[in-house]
Amino acid sequence: MSRVVARDGVEIAYDVSGRRDGEPVLLLQGLGVDARGWALQRLAFGRRHRVLAVDNRGVGGSAAAPRPFSLDQMADDAVRVLDAAGVAEAHVVGASMGGVLAQLVAVEHPDRVRSLVLACTACRHHEWRREVLASWANDVLAGGMGTLGGDALRWLIGPRVHRRFGVWLNLMARQLAQAPPDSFAAQVQAILDAPDELRFELATVDAPALVITGSQDLLTPIGDAEEVAELLPNARLEELRGVGHALMVEAPNAFNHAVLDFFGEVEERPAAA
Repeated sequence: MSRVVARDGVEIAYDVSGRRDGEPVLLLQGLGVDARGWALQRLAFGRRHRVLAVDNRGVGGSAAAPRPFSLDQMADDAVRVLDAAGVAEAHVVGASMGGVLAQLVAVEHPDRVRSLVLACTACRHHEWRREVLASWANDVLAGGMGTLGGDALRWLIGPRVHRRFGVWLNLMARQLAQAPPDSFAAQVQAILDAPDELRFELATVDAPALVITGSQDLLTPIGDAEEVAELLPNARLEELRGVGHALMVEAPNAFNHAVLDFFGEVEERPAAA
């Protein structure tokens, strides 16, 4: 893992893989998950691209970040990773909370974004989702990460994969179990503290965008994806049938194919001056 010092002195870990001469791709994961959450994407993307996968504050190699912290800080951390890697602009891919971070990067640093892929994410709060996230934070603070059992996984994994309880479900569960409880709760609080005003800024984002979601996503349902796609001027929406919130591990081939096709379309156009 490589490291970069964030604006406030915190060390942020990130991993670089793939083609050194490929167009850069920045990967931002969701709540409680570190860069390993992209295990099923990094090889596929890396055949054509230079891949930078970030450990957000609170997890993986960035777990020692002091708390509290904000989504704005995490988005700025991602830009510092681009700086450290010598990347002027990148395809920015964010999943769930990472999708919000990607939106913040696009709004606040539009010159750094070649394109935007927003997976299983939203641009504003719903009260029911706030209650779900708050209950998770309370549970892990009281009883550790093991308290995120079947109930939490039903929100994160589509019914088909949940019934099979296969290797990808185990991969997701292991990563969540390894997150420090106080850091997990701090990420939840950062999400809950984020204002809803972000959605009013999406109209300023000129970068081409792919909004991709699973038809069985319970945590960020199709309506969230539709709203994000409608607010972005140059976005299209793609729905993967039969998968839930963790679509990049439930249907990696379909997800990777959709994203790589999108990258190819973007790269056929001239880069912004």
